[in-house]
Amino acid sequence: MLLRDVLQDDRRQSPLAGKVLQSAEIVALPVAVLCEFVWVLRQGYKMTASEVAIAIRSLIDSWNVVTNRQAVDAGLEFLDNGGDFADGAIAFEGECMGAEEFVSFDAKAVRLMKAQGKRARLLV
Repeated sequence: MLLRDVLQDDRRQSPLAGKVLQSAEIVALPVAVLCEFVWVLRQGYKMTASEVAIAIRSLIDSWNVVTNRQAVDAGLEFLDNGGDFADGAIAFEGECMGAEEFVSFDAKAVRLMKAQGKRARLLV
């Protein structure tokens, strides 16, 4: 539904998705849904990181959207700095659960974590 509303790429489904989202009392957006949303927009629709960030910010600023705003902001910070939204959101949630170090095979993700003053280790 989110993709149909944001992309407006289906004559029948897009208006229906928009109507449902606008009329809902609460639109619950789990971080995992936003990670998938970003992946589809970046990989499937080849949108730039900037375009995706604008779409996410537009969604989460809607009056009826509820999400883990801090995790989403962490994901957006990663995305804005050339990283992957999911890495930033996952690292934030991991830290909230007590993780002391971010460990990844992704050198860019580790570099971005360290730039934020967080403990991070690259597995090679």
